[in-house]
Amino acid sequence: MSLLVEKIADRSVLKPVENGTFIAVVGASGAGKDTLMNFARDALKDRRDVFFVQRVITRPTDGATENHIPATDAGFEGLVQDGHFAFAWQAHGLMYGLPAEIDALIADGKTAVCNGSRAALAGLKQRYANFVVINITARRDVLASRLAARGREDRDQILQRLDRGRELDAQLSDAIVIDNSGAVETAGKALVEAIVSAGKSAR
Repeated sequence: MSLLVEKIADRSVLKPVENGTFIAVVGASGAGKDTLMNFARDALKDRRDVFFVQRVITRPTDGATENHIPATDAGFEGLVQDGHFAFAWQAHGLMYGLPAEIDALIADGKTAVCNGSRAALAGLKQRYANFVVINITARRDVLASRLAARGREDRDQILQRLDRGRELDAQLSDAIVIDNSGAVETAGKALVEAIVSAGKSAR
């Protein structure tokens, strides 16, 4: 992790933001996290008390996954130095940042929904007084089928990924769990309800 990112991570722990809620949505590959977040974003687009965070990431956009703001390594470091981020971290060789303006919105009582990174959960929990994790899951056979359909990994690699996912899920015992093994609409509505309920519980 760069010194600048370490500095903002350390600073963010000192002053937890209160009033509103920060929701981190996590999920294993194949669970359909991005699909459900798009469903929820569309369903909640008219609510003024809920907003979805667009992350800044040091990778190009591909049009297929998360709609993030791309940045170069040097550009990202400059944004950190200029105070552009409320929170930043490094994972899988990439740097991630959350725009500074989300703190004011949360302090105003609003609910932020963010594509979560397991590497950042501990820091985010300290950064935001009302912190909720929603874990998108699916049955093992469904995950295996979805991963196989992508054609990116062989059978052994898929099984290893599923085992790692099971271990990580066990570490999220306090998370709200949404099963996306069936219809997207069913799990999508469950995610919407969880977001709205988490926001209300903080008020």
